[in-house]
Amino acid sequence: MPKTILITGSTDGIGLETARMLASQGHNVLLHGRNSTKLENAKKLLSALPGTGGVVSYAADLSQMADVESLAQAVAENHATLDVLINNAGVYKTPNPVTPDGLDVRFVVNAIAPYLLTKRLLPLLGKSGRVVNLSSAAQSPVNPKALVGQVSLSDGAAYAQSKLVLTMWSRSLALALKDNGPAIIAVNPGSLLGSKMVKEAFGIAGGDIRIGAEILVRAALTDEFAAASGQYFDNDTGQFAPPHADALDSQKSQAVVRLIETVLKEIEAKTQA
Repeated sequence: MPKTILITGSTDGIGLETARMLASQGHNVLLHGRNSTKLENAKKLLSALPGTGGVVSYAADLSQMADVESLAQAVAENHATLDVLINNAGVYKTPNPVTPDGLDVRFVVNAIAPYLLTKRLLPLLGKSGRVVNLSSAAQSPVNPKALVGQVSLSDGAAYAQSKLVLTMWSRSLALALKDNGPAIIAVNPGSLLGSKMVKEAFGIAGGDIRIGAEILVRAALTDEFAAASGQYFDNDTGQFAPPHADALDSQKSQAVVRLIETVLKEIEAKTQA
């Protein structure tokens, strides 16, 4: 039975390879990207695959919460249900790390935007859906002031903290929803795979991105992940594993979720002013 799957950041790297694998299996793939030209090229590539399911594309800048809202609304208007949401889009290094809202773009794109998108798409995902969040082996304790844009961090620190934020809210939201929402799973797709991000950040070719894409396909479709809500899968070891200790601390995780909600409310208040 073909599934409808939205993959953010799917115009290159692991996201595009995951989309290619899923489309070639006959699933309906919803591509997302910021660059309209790259998005159209990705759509043409996937549409030409033999046996491909339907391919639809959505342009949105995930550093802008208004774009995230518009993306969620467009998906809801065009699709009655969504089987899987793969929050793959990520940022490591950028010439301007500060968004117009005064936030670090790594925290916004890597953690806050996927939180908002997931919350908005919960009605479409229902109880049987899945949310697969792209975490990382790089996870480090979160500086609350950095999360809300009051402290600047290095590229590496901002990235590692943002990935822990993503992992923390993945578990926290999964525990809050229990059986009343989709399975939410954080996945480290594999360290130093050959994505554009890895090449820009470390100046190396990196490993085969298919390693990361294959685990995302498994997380999206297989029974092995059906009852894994709130868990963390480490593809470096090939198994479910404990995430960073802070992600297992319910008080710390809930505090991070409250900060995300505060940031989103402040942004909303600015737009309505």
